[in-house]
Amino acid sequence: MLDTNLLDEEGYLLNLDDWSPELAHHLAKQEDIELTSAHWEIITLLRDFYQEFEVSPAMRPLVKAVSKKLGEEKGRSIYLMTLFPGSPPKLAAKIAGLPKPANCL
Repeated sequence: MLDTNLLDEEGYLLNLDDWSPELAHHLAKQEDIELTSAHWEIITLLRDFYQEFEVSPAMRPLVKAVSKKLGEEKGRSIYLMTLFPGSPPKLAAKIAGLPKPANCL
């Protein structure tokens, strides 16, 4: 059972140190997503990106970072939308336990 006191009103983790892979599975389940190795590639990339730049990337920087690290085929918005429907940067950041990207409404 997910402790809702850990989350803000939009479902983002309040304290980044509370994140764990188990919590990611709970957050993904709330979004009707079953995490696969493809999801974990992006989640890991996002967490590394955040550690380096201290910001959650919006769509364009996310696509660029994925393309650079995982190749052009995965660095496409269509691919990211199949994994994280709707708004990939927002949804992936939420599941990765990161703050909402600044440029996403």
